[in-house]
Amino acid sequence: MDAVKVGIREFRAGLADFIDANAPVAITRHGQTVGYFIPAHGHSEAELAALKRASQALDDLLAQHEVDTEAVVAEFKQARRQGRAR
Repeated sequence: MDAVKVGIREFRAGLADFIDANAPVAITRHGQTVGYFIPAHGHSEAELAALKRASQALDDLLAQHEVDTEAVVAEFKQARRQGRAR
């Protein structure tokens, strides 16, 4: 399922509608995706179980490849700061 892209102002203005929807929303700021909103209410038990399995698979892959999540976050923050400085 593809996420609908909306600007942050549009997201704020239509928050109630996005909460009632069953589709994820990619929130953008100046054309860059800054976050995702995934409504939690419409999920069946099977979907939640699949999400938990996917989350565990991601955790396993990160551990297998010895990815330091704190380093990834720090790198992301640095890239954002450099992007803003331009």
